[in-house]
Amino acid sequence: MPRFCRYPAGMAEIVNLNRVRKAKARDAARQQAAANRAQHGRTRAERAEAEAARQRREALLDGQRLETPPPER
Repeated sequence: MPRFCRYPAGMAEIVNLNRVRKAKARDAARQQAAANRAQHGRTRAERAEAEAARQRREALLDGQRLETPPPER
């Protein structure tokens, strides 16, 4: 072993524990987000697209109506 080597050959690399803790928390958050997406279904874009399609259908139906509905109270 050369004299200028600071650590013996078998020593481990120094690890910043804050980085490890934060990386672990990010991974847990990603897993929770994936579980929530699976549980709650559609994305925001999918919901917005379905709402726009519903509004188009209602507008088309209202345009085909022969009589106007009575006003709501």
